[in-house]
Amino acid sequence: MKKDIDNRADIIVLVNTFYENVAINPHIGPIFTDVARVDWTHHLPKMYDFWESILFGKAIYKGNPMLSHFALNKQTPLQQEQFEIWKNLFFQNVDDLFTGPNAELIKQKAQSIADLMHFKINAPLSKIKIV
Repeated sequence: MKKDIDNRADIIVLVNTFYENVAINPHIGPIFTDVARVDWTHHLPKMYDFWESILFGKAIYKGNPMLSHFALNKQTPLQQEQFEIWKNLFFQNVDDLFTGPNAELIKQKAQSIADLMHFKINAPLSKIKIV
């Protein structure tokens, strides 16, 4: 029986499972493995901290994901299709592993983050207001 995402251990299960599926996905896997050449031993703990911070409000994540995605976009254009595939994989992994309010909340947060990231990466410069 599935349970809700309640703690860091649950985040670790979700993140590990998700990125295992990302790495083998024919559409976005090569972005991670061939272009970004992600060092999973370094990346996964950052993602544990990121999602734990997002879901549980803990200020443990240190980093700026937008900067790394801007740099990645210079190497290979990150378009709507890639963001949709990423979101669908994330949602599917959450649904396969968990159920409950936090499972729904993490999907909402992922949707918002991916949509904002896509907008910032692909918006015409004249429409981005720099503060």
